[in-house]
Amino acid sequence: MTTTKTPGALWIAHVKVLDAEAYGKYATLAGPAIAAHGGVFLARGSRYVQLEGNDRPRNVVARFPSLEAAVACYNSDAYQAALAHAKGASERDLVVVEEIAPV
Repeated sequence: MTTTKTPGALWIAHVKVLDAEAYGKYATLAGPAIAAHGGVFLARGSRYVQLEGNDRPRNVVARFPSLEAAVACYNSDAYQAALAHAKGASERDLVVVEEIAPV
């Protein structure tokens, strides 16, 4: 019998912080909201090398159990409350990418 595992998803954010104090409030509130939806940080402000595209000095990658869980996190009241602190305090690109299903 074969079991099918739902592929996880990666939440990838590229950020330029414009107001460190306000963005710090976002980060403090966003972490628990992400964890509540099964998100686990894989990279958070780590060293990086920009090879192409627009450079944003803060890069964050979190793994979620599914694409749906990541999107539900983003749309949750808790994350939206956190996000209110990031708006105007940062320039951000955020994408959620489904991982390749295990074979």
